Amino acid sequence: MVKVKKKSSAKDYISALSNISKAITSDLYLEDVLKLIVTLTANVMKAKICALWLLEESTQELKIRATQAMSKEYLKERMLKVGEGIVGLVAKDRKPIIIANVLEDPQYKEKKLARKEGLVSMISVPMMVKNRVIGVINCYTTIAYKFTKSDIELLGTVANQAAVAIENTELMVKTRIVQEELETRKKVERAKGILMEEQGLTEQEAYKLIRKSSMDKRVAMKEIAEAIILSHEIRS
Repeated sequence: MVKVKKKSSAKDYISALSNISKAITSDLYLEDVLKLIVTLTANVMKAKICALWLLEESTQELKIRATQAMSKEYLKERMLKVGEGIVGLVAKDRKPIIIANVLEDPQYKEKKLARKEGLVSMISVPMMVKNRVIGVINCYTTIAYKFTKSDIELLGTVANQAAVAIENTELMVKTRIVQEELETRKKVERAKGILMEEQGLTEQEAYKLIRKSSMDKRVAMKEIAEAIILSHEIRS
């Protein structure tokens, strides 16, 4: 018998989107953003379990990155190729897939896991940014449930909003890394100049000295360069 789960209210829907929107402009780390997304999505969908998979474009593999209910072992081990399993098909076709009972559907491959977790009905939607798939979100119920058009639209909206949050977070991380690399390069260049001037070293010798000090002291080259610069400024 198909049971009816409690539907989300308009207030729940707006609240979830609002909270995900806040994540877009937050300074949270990616893992924290993903955890927030699956928790909010599970709440707004009234789902027992929500799982988020991200696509690695270079390998065309989807890896589960967050869930609010499954075991850590499941998180570490799960990986699918695009086109493989339900998640892979959703990523490949860029269309939602609904399964009334995962234990009876031949396309669903993790039946042992489903029995263990008590999973029954499933909805899986692609996470899209500018017509590009970046991942997939799955929601499961522990009772037989017929997902409605409203459910699909709701999860699709949440998924796409979440995709923007994820892409924004990854962009911020990449930007920070680039900025840090540029800052390190500038300081190492300045430190090399100081060593060349004060010790009569060549550029290559100065660089090797900084690198050796970094390895010997097991600290970043940026810290060695900063120490050289500070010492020079004090003497000056």
